[in-house]
Amino acid sequence: MTERILVVDDDEDIVRVVRINLELEGFFVDTAQDGQEALEKAVENPPNLVLLDIMMPRMDGLTALRKMRSHGTLAGTSIVLLTARGLTEDRVNGLELGADDYITKPFDVTEMVARVKAVLRRTQAARDTSPLTGLPGNFRIGTEIEARVATGETFAVIYGDLDNFKAFNDHYGFMRGDQVIKFTGDVMQRAIDAIGDPNGFVGHIGGDDFVSVCRADIAEQYCKAAIDMFDDGILDYYDTADALRGYIEVIDRRGERFAFPVVSISIGVVTNRTRPITSQWEASAVAVEMKEFAKKQHGSSYEIDRRTS
Repeated sequence: MTERILVVDDDEDIVRVVRINLELEGFFVDTAQDGQEALEKAVENPPNLVLLDIMMPRMDGLTALRKMRSHGTLAGTSIVLLTARGLTEDRVNGLELGADDYITKPFDVTEMVARVKAVLRRTQAARDTSPLTGLPGNFRIGTEIEARVATGETFAVIYGDLDNFKAFNDHYGFMRGDQVIKFTGDVMQRAIDAIGDPNGFVGHIGGDDFVSVCRADIAEQYCKAAIDMFDDGILDYYDTADALRGYIEVIDRRGERFAFPVVSISIGVVTNRTRPITSQWEASAVAVEMKEFAKKQHGSSYEIDRRTS
């Protein structure tokens, strides 16, 4: 998908040069001559990035920047300031208002293009990172699996999911539930570190679902390490009485009382050691299937797909 850039400047020569060079790099470029026109165009069709001059008529760049940052539809839009001002105060004001970067006029066109690309890369990386765990999200998970498929190396995709987590969340509240999610992400990463796979990968799908990718020959070792670490630390998130009892009691809407065991982790594993994996979709489907088998067991457990066809 072509990334869209809105170039905003009242200097037609600068707009023309910037537009030509960005289009040569494969971007779709729209233009505006002042802040008001830029705001209207950005709200109507949000671009990936706005290249915004500060000194303009009708509405200056800093005012436009402030209005863009307060508009919900533009929350994911990157903004780079173009400014002829050399004062540190001007640059600081722009950054404090929410600009992602700034370029001082006169500028080198090659550097301008490089800065635009760098900001877009950072924005994409931030967008695809879990704000709770800091781990990569769905897009990077898929990219990682497809890269392993393309190389032909043997690898394992490991799907981790928590058991009894909803009851825990309902009983203790979402703030403590978030702490358990963070703890789980930390466990998955520490397990990768423990097995010594320098190319190991851990991602957070969302909620209490995690995906790891590692060498196929150490996948079972990884599962054991993750389960040991998880079971060793999960009781720290329970009240003492509940931890000693080994369960929590949750009352439903009808006033009935139910006992739920301590949160555990179920892990499903698929590898290409015994049969090929041709895509991220195939890998995720089989890993989820194995995870469902693991969930049928009591407590933390894992299941590895060992089928040959």
